[in-house]
Amino acid sequence: MIITDLNKMEGRRFPARRHTRNIVGGAAPIQAEQFAMGLVVLDPNGGQVPWHNQEQEEVYLVLEGDGEMCLGKERAPVSAGQAVFIPPGEYHQLTNTGDRPMKMIYCYGPAGDVAHWKQELEGTLPKAGKDVPSLPEGAWPQCTDPPE
Repeated sequence: MIITDLNKMEGRRFPARRHTRNIVGGAAPIQAEQFAMGLVVLDPNGGQVPWHNQEQEEVYLVLEGDGEMCLGKERAPVSAGQAVFIPPGEYHQLTNTGDRPMKMIYCYGPAGDVAHWKQELEGTLPKAGKDVPSLPEGAWPQCTDPPE
């Protein structure tokens, strides 16, 4: 039996002001071929999973807090208890718009690495409206801050 204990996991801090702990896949002791899953905490007032896309289909499940979800040309508020389906290849971004941490779980499949993690850590994330499609009108700007 393999048990992952989030309370004992260090996880990884990203420049876009979020902390990610892998539950399945990545650095987690649980590995699966068909999906990857993790817990993400977005900092208040702008912590983000920045604008990106990937080959896998994905779901974001918001556990706590309020935010803005951008998906393709759409933009909508999201809050605790809501889940968003992200089709493969679709650009998306989640931003914490509240004044307290926002917690969410991601699950994507099939399992495997997603390029945006490495790109963000290296400071090479493609920029919305320049290198990749633009964010929906009125959206919070994509965080492309260089790594600290």
